Amino acid sequence: EEIKKEVSSYIKKIGYNPAAVAFVPISGWHGDNMLEASTKMPWFKGWQVERKEGKADGKCLIEALDAILPPARPTDKALRLPLQDVYKIGGIGTVPVARVETGVLKPGTIVVFAPANITTEVKSVEMHHEALQEAVPGDNVGFNVKNVSVKELRRGYVAGDSKNNPPKGASDFTAQVIVLNHPGQISNGYTPLLDCHTAHIACKFAEIKEKVDRRTGKSTEDNPKSIKSGDAAIVNLVPSKPLCVESFQEFPPLGRFAVR
Repeated sequence: EEIKKEVSSYIKKIGYNPAAVAFVPISGWHGDNMLEASTKMPWFKGWQVERKEGKADGKCLIEALDAILPPARPTDKALRLPLQDVYKIGGIGTVPVARVETGVLKPGTIVVFAPANITTEVKSVEMHHEALQEAVPGDNVGFNVKNVSVKELRRGYVAGDSKNNPPKGASDFTAQVIVLNHPGQISNGYTPLLDCHTAHIACKFAEIKEKVDRRTGKSTEDNPKSIKSGDAAIVNLVPSKPLCVESFQEFPPLGRFAVR
């Protein structure tokens, strides 16, 4: 009960509804209450969750896992695949590896790689050594491309459909930044490393436009000289080389980043 109370108050604080979370006591070491209800905890009457899609209940961990509702996959959006790696495979050719974030990837698609603006045809798509007719968001796939060498592609590039809202490189962009923990002040000109999807690139804080309330997003100060730990601000960022970044509203996985 104490653990449930502590964890409930924490997850409520970070924005989750504790009523929609299953609390299941288990022993992984002894296998208790994992696949079937345990006889060693008569005090536990079972878990229950309440959410807008309906209620669910059960006794053991496997039932709680089965009750999790899969998220809606953004298959209707334009295709986006941030490259994780690129391989040269004998007898096949160049094979980029990526996770489909939005859209659907099919053999025959004419893809463009941003920000390099390289266009080519997808010959085949594979996942776990099995050919796919289509790859959907959440799939980690390798796809074979025509007439492109391994040296032309790199981790951090983003593939998209050349005929449907293709990705592009950005020379600068405006973002909301929350400073979690930083020694001293951050001023215009600060150039940290930025991790956005699989890209890893130096970005300059060209202009700190305004301080905002981190919860409401309302402006609290225009053109501040500096920001510090705990502050949130709207900042114009300039990457040291073109970076494929998108608006968070359109493509959340490509619109969030970490600065270090």
